[in-house]
Amino acid sequence: MSADAPDAARLAAYMREHVEAFDGPLAVRKVEGGQSNPTFIVDAGARRYVLRRKPAGQILQSAHAVDREFRVLRALQGSAVPVPRARALCEDLSVLGSAFYLMDFVEGRILTDQTLPGMTPEQRRAHYAEMNRVMAALHGVDHRAIGLADYGREERYVERQIERWTKQYRGAETRRIEAMESLLAWLPAHVPAQAGAGIVHGDFRLDNVIFHATEPRIVAVLDWELSTIGDPLVDFAYHCLSWRLALGVNRTLVGIGDAELAALGIPTEAEHVAAYCARTGRGESGQIPNWAFYLAFNMFRLAAIQQGIARRALEGNAANSRAQAVAARVEATATAGWEIARGL
Repeated sequence: MSADAPDAARLAAYMREHVEAFDGPLAVRKVEGGQSNPTFIVDAGARRYVLRRKPAGQILQSAHAVDREFRVLRALQGSAVPVPRARALCEDLSVLGSAFYLMDFVEGRILTDQTLPGMTPEQRRAHYAEMNRVMAALHGVDHRAIGLADYGREERYVERQIERWTKQYRGAETRRIEAMESLLAWLPAHVPAQAGAGIVHGDFRLDNVIFHATEPRIVAVLDWELSTIGDPLVDFAYHCLSWRLALGVNRTLVGIGDAELAALGIPTEAEHVAAYCARTGRGESGQIPNWAFYLAFNMFRLAAIQQGIARRALEGNAANSRAQAVAARVEATATAGWEIARGL
């Protein structure tokens, strides 16, 4: 069991007091996958839960915000966006040593290969359409109406994101990367006007959703650590980075940039964008203005996230055994972002 593993006896005592219908004894096992907050499956009698906690050791300020994950899950319950039921948030460090929250385990399929092997073209098309639908539904939620008016500042979202991720990147930097330096200089000078504000997930991708066991239907959206209030177009562009990354090139966000999309039945980037525009009423004639900027910005942001993983790997407290491999991807991601920016 890892250093982040919760003490079962302490956890059972906490759950007995704070989780409705809790029934022990507990069995705890770590979930491998995901790069940030250590995640565990907690079996308690006939019930199964998921525990997410802040990692052990020194971490960047504002990172690993499990309290924010818990809050957005609670707010979205009953909305058009499927999420697991959030059960309890514990910020008392005397319980397990770091903040954590518990939510219900959701049965279904977590798919990791974006080419969706073993499916027919029609099935692949349906799964991609469902991701598009759920993301459009998220961006249609009235955050004020569900109690998230103060979940983030609406104005200057991209500017503040650039400042935040620059600070995070500098705090985790291990060596100079020229493409990243170029993006750090270019992005602040080319920010487009913000078109609107809503809930942004921050990491919406195939392996952060759970599909129904047999249907092309999402039953839960996971990993809300990076969620806030901001520009939905930026959020959607991050999701669309998959079309800009080649298969297997990037361990944090494996892409379909070199896949045979037509043969597979997977929509092109342009088709996916047009479908989102139709569902949300955003964009112009099925296209999103300043699309290349949003993509370049998200490559920069992804590289900063990867750099944080690399730094934690160096310090020995990364949440995933593949963290060392991810560290090698930072330069490739930054280079891809700079190439998009130069193309503008």
